[in-house]
Amino acid sequence: MANSGIRDPHALDGKLPAASVRYDVVVIGAGPSGIAAATQAAEAGKSVLLVDEHPVPGAMMGNDVPLFFGGRMTTATLNAQRMLETIFMSEPALEAAMEAGVEVQLGTAAWAVYRSAAGMVTLPEQVVALADAERAWLAGFGELVIATGARDLAIGFPGWNQPGVMGAGALTMLLSRYEAFAGKRVLFVGSHDLALETALLARDKGVDVVGMVEVRDAPQGRAELVEAVRGAQIAIHTGDVVARAEGGIDGVERAILRSGLELACDTICLAIGLVPAIELLDAMGGKRVLDPLRGGYVPAGEPAIRFVGDCAGLPDTGFDHVAYRMEWARALGAVSAPDTIVCQCEEVTRADLIGVQPPNYLARPDAMAARSLETLLHDGPANPDQIKRLTRAGMGVCQGRRCRDSVAMLLALEAGKPFGTIPLATHRAPVRPVPLSILADWEESEAMRSGWDVWFGIPTQWIPYRDIGTPREQQHKDAIGGNMSL
Repeated sequence: MANSGIRDPHALDGKLPAASVRYDVVVIGAGPSGIAAATQAAEAGKSVLLVDEHPVPGAMMGNDVPLFFGGRMTTATLNAQRMLETIFMSEPALEAAMEAGVEVQLGTAAWAVYRSAAGMVTLPEQVVALADAERAWLAGFGELVIATGARDLAIGFPGWNQPGVMGAGALTMLLSRYEAFAGKRVLFVGSHDLALETALLARDKGVDVVGMVEVRDAPQGRAELVEAVRGAQIAIHTGDVVARAEGGIDGVERAILRSGLELACDTICLAIGLVPAIELLDAMGGKRVLDPLRGGYVPAGEPAIRFVGDCAGLPDTGFDHVAYRMEWARALGAVSAPDTIVCQCEEVTRADLIGVQPPNYLARPDAMAARSLETLLHDGPANPDQIKRLTRAGMGVCQGRRCRDSVAMLLALEAGKPFGTIPLATHRAPVRPVPLSILADWEESEAMRSGWDVWFGIPTQWIPYRDIGTPREQQHKDAIGGNMSL
């Protein structure tokens, strides 16, 4: 071609600035695994940045990001300085990491990772996108360590969409790192190690544990934990499930079990399982594999990126987490009416999801009545991304953290397929809510501004590529007019 090698002046090639900072190693997540990785790298003489999104702003906690807080945090979470102090008090290793030379930034969320790949050839280098309460920026890295831990698995049942239904990971965070739990009487759902350990922690923190509910006929956790729970006079109701939660203006007031037993409580803690937090991996198009013994989908290996801690997979104790969760999903589905909420953010019900209908706040043309999951399955396996677009399940402010896994489980049950044959819905950047005022780059360079026009007025929309960089390019611009719009 005559124009071979000519760069479009309106393209991004060479215009993106380098990252404002660069480190040999960036570690995302300041739990024990992340702190250990950061400290080890600093002691080896590397420049290290350690970031953690905690303390999470109290307003964002209301969106159940990153954990399922369920409206059971006290107003102490609104005091950012106090939250910082409690985190440092609960994680003494943070101070040791700083003494080793690690730069620690708390209250800083990693909302994307960008690497050289298809569609990313304009990047000067691989970067992680960060944001705190005031600004967003890019940090270049030689090696990235992701230690984002695991998040709560939420499976819905009648009445779960009210304050007081929360996750075990969130409860542990509020009790241990924030010291800001507002509940008084807690019922636990599940009896594997997660549930047993969290129940014992709550008891030790002075919370009244009214009991535990287990769908199987016997407790599922380690024998010593079961013995400790029973020794604490905490009842374990086996072969049962929560049929519904009833409440008032402040949320949950009681739980009614399938057996008819009624338990007074202000909090129902879903402790069925934790899911490795692999949102960043998903958003960067990384590889993952389903491992039922390690909590579900786990990273399958990425160049220059290392996963440590629970985000790399839960400890393998020989327990099939997926089979256990599917049993719970099946049992809770059996006690749920069609109007039971599946996606809280978008108020999508079971009937909406199975019928592949938009939520009630959107219009439903008559033609949609003929559409259902059954009709879609005639065309092949269910695609959660397609169903997400049609129903809006998973498109709310929590970005699918409460419902992504439960939607995949429900679709698998409805399709009569094993979990894993129905893929999870995808994540896209930003994987954390970031205000547009922070995300916007107001320091746009002159190179970026030059050649950029308003939409419907970009010259290269109307100029054939072969003419770019030739005298004919100016002829096209002259023909379009001075304002570059038709």
